[in-house]
Amino acid sequence: MTSPAEEPPATTGADGARADADRVAASVRGAILAGELVGEQRLVEAEIAERYSASRGAVRTALLMLAHEGLVERIANRGARVRAVSTAEAIEITEVRMVVEGLCAAKAAERVTDAGIDELRGIGDAMRTAVAAGDVGTYSQLNQRLHDRIREIADQPVAAEVLSRLRAQNVRHQFRLALRPGRPQVSLPEHLAIIDEICARSPGGAERAIRRHIESVIEALRTSGPGRETMS
Repeated sequence: MTSPAEEPPATTGADGARADADRVAASVRGAILAGELVGEQRLVEAEIAERYSASRGAVRTALLMLAHEGLVERIANRGARVRAVSTAEAIEITEVRMVVEGLCAAKAAERVTDAGIDELRGIGDAMRTAVAAGDVGTYSQLNQRLHDRIREIADQPVAAEVLSRLRAQNVRHQFRLALRPGRPQVSLPEHLAIIDEICARSPGGAERAIRRHIESVIEALRTSGPGRETMS
């Protein structure tokens, strides 16, 4: 998680309290997304307040916000913890993601510029190099960069926000899939097909390509087992 020195100072007043809650929520959300906070990990209000130089009230509000997003759960008489997501729920989340990602891919194909095409091609080339070198970490980073750029090119802020929340809920399962032997070799041609369709400015083709990719992710999740999974 980010150190207190990197956080802006706490503010005062009603607007300031809300700003502090938003700031804390963003920081905790980012830590979950980065895998720094994992399923069933306790979230101690006093520790979070100290880390982010915020009031206990702001932390409590932030945790309630994250609970509404499905990232945190509050346990009676035990406080809050990062919500663990079962494989079954991860599949449901990914099914929703497939629809929204399909929309973004179609819009990206409509709106991509020549410079955007060059950038997407460059990401594809870097992904090929990473897979050939067996560099799973770099490939995983490029994977996320590609999906992020597609959303940015699509210019669909609401869809991007929805996908950000879905990704945060599913981050543990994404890490597990990324580390599965042979998974990059499966997903690389799927990603390159997405790039090809967007660069061809084919909305229908781009949507179908990304849906095929995410269907592959869902199938991989189905074979990963039914239990609740947390970071080890």
